[in-house]
Amino acid sequence: MAWDHEGYDSEPEPSDSLRTFGAVLQALREHAGLSREDFAVLVGFSKHTVASVELGRRMPDPDFVESAEAALGNTNALRSAMQYLNRQPGLARWFRRWAQYERCAISLYTYESRLVPGLLQTEAYARTLFGERVPPLADAQVEVQLAARQERQQLLRDRPNTSFSFIIEEHVFLRRTGGAEVTRELIDFILECTSARNIQLQIMPMATGVHAGLGGPIQLLETPANRWFGYCEGQRGGLFVSDPKEISTLHMRYAKLRTQALTPEDSVRLLKQLRGAL
Repeated sequence: MAWDHEGYDSEPEPSDSLRTFGAVLQALREHAGLSREDFAVLVGFSKHTVASVELGRRMPDPDFVESAEAALGNTNALRSAMQYLNRQPGLARWFRRWAQYERCAISLYTYESRLVPGLLQTEAYARTLFGERVPPLADAQVEVQLAARQERQQLLRDRPNTSFSFIIEEHVFLRRTGGAEVTRELIDFILECTSARNIQLQIMPMATGVHAGLGGPIQLLETPANRWFGYCEGQRGGLFVSDPKEISTLHMRYAKLRTQALTPEDSVRLLKQLRGAL
């Protein structure tokens, strides 16, 4: 399917979802007459990984699920169950599928025109966004959302071999969400994050009146198997994009955006200028 729509649901997944998935995997493996050692060889993962998934201690990545399906007769049971998995409370249901691929991506591209992407948000900036959510969130819900966002940010620190590219509209910083101090801290954090060799930041200047991203935000990622997926999010849900033709269109738009945005060096200079004006 080219565009897989995920409905709105911001409630966290039950904490036993991983255990349920693991129990199904173990039952299928045992029904096939395979030991954990034999199954590990077939799927190309370690016995320890297999045990961790079966015991509900580890979120299976998409490659694991695909290999497991092939080894167990392609029943589609694991693929179907995987879409309901969520290790992180606070992740919206529509974002769940993308987040699973995001954790193992070798390339991750993000264009954002509304706000600073979640991977680059400070706690104060994110707290401001969650605090102004409509309908409002309870204090406990805000804390759950913050914890989930901070856990996602580990990607930037834990995956030094992943290529990250961010293109952000200049007006996102000019809005000064949360006030001058929050914006100042946010810019400092972004400059620190994007100083890493594998993380590139480009700013789309206000002076660029027309560009390839006017249709809205774009996210693209590449898996270790060199498959590309896309994700586009709106007010009440998200679209997971898997069709190669649609991915090609998003790639062309993102490539054009890279030529229309400021260079990484000029983007850093602009951010420092914006910080100095606060």
